[in-house]
Amino acid sequence: MKNTVYGYIRVSTREQNEARQKIALRNFPVQEENIYMDKQSGKDFNRSAYRKLVRKMKKKDVLIIQSIDRLGRNYEEILEQWRILTREKQIDIVVLDMPLLDTRDKSRDLTGTFVADLVLQILSYVAQNERENIRKRQAEGIAAAKERGVHFGNPGRPVPESFETVVGKWRRKEIKISEALEELKIGRTYFFKYVKELGL
Repeated sequence: MKNTVYGYIRVSTREQNEARQKIALRNFPVQEENIYMDKQSGKDFNRSAYRKLVRKMKKKDVLIIQSIDRLGRNYEEILEQWRILTREKQIDIVVLDMPLLDTRDKSRDLTGTFVADLVLQILSYVAQNERENIRKRQAEGIAAAKERGVHFGNPGRPVPESFETVVGKWRRKEIKISEALEELKIGRTYFFKYVKELGL
């Protein structure tokens, strides 16, 4: 039986444009009818299209995604899904923007899968380290702001943990301001207030 190539797309909100991911998958190529898409948050894996895709895929099929974060925002969940897909379902995964994450390369025994798993472990470490660094930089930024006499107003509204990361994505034009506000769960006024007070 011929193996099937599938593609998966996730966009974080219903307003975000999925065209870039679609073009990348079509160019692989992935047939249009084999592309599955969810337009919702990646904070968990309760996504209808993703669940349907996982049920449909069979051993030796290939899953194409543009980037590893399309599987979700939590790297522990990504690692778990990677294990389920590659070990339990025994499918191959190709991450287009990171060639090392391609489990199809079996020319050197298990090297392809080993390298992909190793890269994922490194990504997980980097992600965890970055979260810790963000918390440290936020604490330092708040302390410096207080030394300058800045008052943060409502003490019941702390700076979101991912604030610096989201601001970086917004400044690089990877997301719109509306998407940044939705991800942080704060209003526009607080967003720009924190950007100014933290010197971002």
